[in-house]
Amino acid sequence: MKIKICGMKYNTAEVAALQPDYLGFIFYDKSPRNFEGAIPELPKSIKKVGVFVDEAIDVIIQKIKKFGLDAIQLHGNESPDYCKLLKRHYEKLSDEVISSKETDCRVLTKNVRTRNDRPIEIIKVFSIKDELDFSQLQPYEDVVDYFLFDTKGKLPGGNGYTFNWDVLKDYPSTTPYFLSGGIGLEEINNVISFLQREESKYCYAVDINSKFEIKPGLKTIEKLERFKSSL
Repeated sequence: MKIKICGMKYNTAEVAALQPDYLGFIFYDKSPRNFEGAIPELPKSIKKVGVFVDEAIDVIIQKIKKFGLDAIQLHGNESPDYCKLLKRHYEKLSDEVISSKETDCRVLTKNVRTRNDRPIEIIKVFSIKDELDFSQLQPYEDVVDYFLFDTKGKLPGGNGYTFNWDVLKDYPSTTPYFLSGGIGLEEINNVISFLQREESKYCYAVDINSKFEIKPGLKTIEKLERFKSSL
């Protein structure tokens, strides 16, 4: 089971020493974990995830280049077309620049040439409380690499409480997903139990954040060690 530690801001090097699979950096100015610093050099085994909310595609491309991001987590109302365009504009260089924040934006590409040899991973977030209309997932199947299921709350992420995981008994897809939303040490037995159930078949990673903090963005290393060693 992969582990993603999200909301990094302060003690990134210490957290990276625990060898998680993913570290998440939030680029959303309304978040208390909004990242504005420099990411220290990380082991190549750790993938850097940029978290965005309805951001303009050209801004995301700039962040990928500046921080060497390996994956993009989309936490807003981004459409399937938006996800497709993001991948296209990362992998190709176009003389058309997308600057609009409209999530259904469409552009024509001209004079396309190769920009990058490796694809970027796209993680699309869906927030859940007691239910989810899984038909929403189908249009994204061919344009994202992973889904992430988080708890619906006032803010896009970092709300500190779990959703009803029984909802995932009806998961109809084969797209791997991240399990997120208020997971802490108190939930470790529930996580282990969930991972033994049929609905966890396509659970690719567990995403943790606010339950392992001293303050937003500052992680508690001891708690992270205990969680990681328990899985």
